[in-house]
Amino acid sequence: MDGVTEGLRYPDIQTIRDAIPAHCFVPSTWRSLGYVARDVAMTVGLGWAAMTYIPQIDSLAWRTAAWIVYGYVQGLVCTGIWILAHEAGHGAFSVHRRLNDAVGWTLHSALLVPYFSWKFSHHRHHRFTGHMEKDMAFVPATKADREKRRLVDLYLDRELFEDVPLVQLVKLLAHQLAAWQMYLLFNISAGRGSQQRKASWWRLSHFEPTSAVFRPSEAFYIALSDLGLAIVGGLLYLASTVVGWKTVFLLYGVPYFWVHHWLVAITYLHHTHPEVHHFEAESWSFVKGALATVDRDFGFVGRHLFHGIIDTHVVHHLFPRIPFYYAEEATEAIKPLLGDLYHRDDRSFMGQLWSTFTKCKYVEADPAVPGALKWAKSK
Repeated sequence: MDGVTEGLRYPDIQTIRDAIPAHCFVPSTWRSLGYVARDVAMTVGLGWAAMTYIPQIDSLAWRTAAWIVYGYVQGLVCTGIWILAHEAGHGAFSVHRRLNDAVGWTLHSALLVPYFSWKFSHHRHHRFTGHMEKDMAFVPATKADREKRRLVDLYLDRELFEDVPLVQLVKLLAHQLAAWQMYLLFNISAGRGSQQRKASWWRLSHFEPTSAVFRPSEAFYIALSDLGLAIVGGLLYLASTVVGWKTVFLLYGVPYFWVHHWLVAITYLHHTHPEVHHFEAESWSFVKGALATVDRDFGFVGRHLFHGIIDTHVVHHLFPRIPFYYAEEATEAIKPLLGDLYHRDDRSFMGQLWSTFTKCKYVEADPAVPGALKWAKSK
């Protein structure tokens, strides 16, 4: 980790932008489409190979192992496709807005992601990153929140059992397997001020055109997102009538859970680190929030299959329209300017998932930085 932020002066956004070469802000449509073609070809090839060869394996043990390997590898490739749709949602895929939305809607729908619903809420996450009230993703609990009894804890004092390793493991597995779906259904982890209007907890879905998560003017696009999901759901049903639900689950369902495990882990670790602040409303600024993110390392997979999203997330939050293939160059350009305001952690990605999840429980006021909140130290 490259330092802490108390006493440091934040540059304005234009100063940071001026440090980045101009070409980094201009996406290449053909280059972006080339990555889509590459990733889709890998996905189709893996699916064809699995359907062709795995059923021919006589041994149940080896056949099971082959399906497990397929699901894992296909999940990695499809995570890359998810990220390309994410590029489109930010307008970093091409300079053509309609092409961006067409590509994003197609790719995300294929992964059962409501494209426009995600796009609108994700833009607000970028707009208010690190804001304790308005951020849309992984807003941490406060000490006051900790004192409230919750159904998920069976209304018990969580400090009595939350540090038990088995409890931590079960919670982490639930976090990785279900957090994405709970976000779409109930807007969990979003700040209290992120809603467009007051509403009950069952009116916060990313699938409802009149959801309080969205503005009335966005309702048509939410419905269009739902249409994409309905089309893909229908295709999966038709496939099940041909090859059976078991095969559809192995081909599509297992990679689906791997994909969203990776997306939850990536997003969580970008915005959760013992040394990175969150901010109260009166002291928050866009630059402070964007720099309250962490670049990490995931080796070959991160750079080549995940399109660098793990390695270059800080610059992505500052300038989300920079295409991923220029993000590394842009990161190197701003690091001298940011100094200790730039955060990077090169320790084991999966190791830090466990460490961060088990240690970062809630935030409290940082007496050294007025208006900022730091993660409370573990007992």
